[in-house]
Amino acid sequence: MSFQQGLSGLNAANQNLDVIGNNIANANTVGAKSSSAEFAGLYAAAVSGSKTTSQSGIGVSVTGVAQNFAQGTITTTSNPLDLAINGAGFFQVQNVGDATPQYSRNGQFNIDANGYIVNASSQQLMGYAASANGTITPGTAVPLQMSTGNVPPNPTQAMTMTANLDSSSTVTAPAAGGITYTDPTTYNNATSVTTYDGKGQSVSLTYYFQKASAGNPAAVPPTGDTWNVFATANGTDISGTTPPTPLTQIAFDTNGANPTMTNTNAAGLLTVKVPATTTYGTITSTLDLTKLTEYGTAFGVTSMTQDGYASGQLSGLAIGKDGIITANYSNGQSRTAGQVMLASFRNPQGLQPLGNNDWAQTPASGTPVTGSPGQGSLGLLQASALEQSNVDLTAELVNMITAQRVYQANAQTIKTQDQVMQTLVSLR
Repeated sequence: MSFQQGLSGLNAANQNLDVIGNNIANANTVGAKSSSAEFAGLYAAAVSGSKTTSQSGIGVSVTGVAQNFAQGTITTTSNPLDLAINGAGFFQVQNVGDATPQYSRNGQFNIDANGYIVNASSQQLMGYAASANGTITPGTAVPLQMSTGNVPPNPTQAMTMTANLDSSSTVTAPAAGGITYTDPTTYNNATSVTTYDGKGQSVSLTYYFQKASAGNPAAVPPTGDTWNVFATANGTDISGTTPPTPLTQIAFDTNGANPTMTNTNAAGLLTVKVPATTTYGTITSTLDLTKLTEYGTAFGVTSMTQDGYASGQLSGLAIGKDGIITANYSNGQSRTAGQVMLASFRNPQGLQPLGNNDWAQTPASGTPVTGSPGQGSLGLLQASALEQSNVDLTAELVNMITAQRVYQANAQTIKTQDQVMQTLVSLR
């Protein structure tokens, strides 16, 4: 026995306690990974370079600190930008003005004043950008930036109506033609839809249905009912004639189906042109009335759609499990704003810890393989969630007790060696 063995044991136990203490300190650190000290015995070589089986060894050394990249527990949060990786992979982040990538499992993100998605250390999250029409451009990683400007308005260009006109309705068309919008006896039913001009200003279009004539099923050939359709914009007739001219006249067959209309284009659609006024601009749109019916039930509109919308401000973000970021706007529209990318390594234990929950690439880790979440061996993302530390606190406390006992035992070997030396010195 020599002092060397006990001293090496004390050093190794002390380093082990350092590793255990670091694990315990990061038990609540989001995305933190536990580590463990790895030990190796020491043996002295003979002058010839050979070792004998009778050697007792000269102690122990810490050959390295191994990182444990096992999955941590995923917990939910209320922040839609909190991200957890369920499976393999790392977020790629970079400091502002520094293109050197760093890697992290900590998904605590927010948006800075410039619209970039950043973590608490102001590192920018990397991903794939989206074009103006929402198409993801994979390949080159860029800092993900959300547009802080308004989404531009879109004028109404197409409308579709699905409705039923009551076949038992009486004829309301005046003998002189036209319609009086303030006189409900000159039409049968009305319905409205909000449309938008080029500036995103809303215009209320109201369609009036006026039964023009009753058909004669007994005639040869049999005839069905006909209806006139008029329209106003914010209460003003859009035909510009006196009396008002109908947009179209609809003729149904004797079964109240298969409507045919006048003034339609080759696709069977009406052109609705709303003249500009001092409060709104021109709107030119198509109107699809091919789904109208005339059955013996009350008037009812089951669907009325239009494709225009006003300008909108960014109101929130949603991130899917595939990393695609959807920007939601106050006008009800949504657009693809980018995609979070992940990076994986052949040997993640070769990564160099940098602190702040970051790792750096090393020759031992290999080069990163980047891609979309769920692609290949990469894990999926879970929004409004975080991956907690994978430190097993109970196991670490037990390990700490064991390391303490090892430290004490090695100190005891030094004490015993000292007593032996004292005995030798005291020989007479």
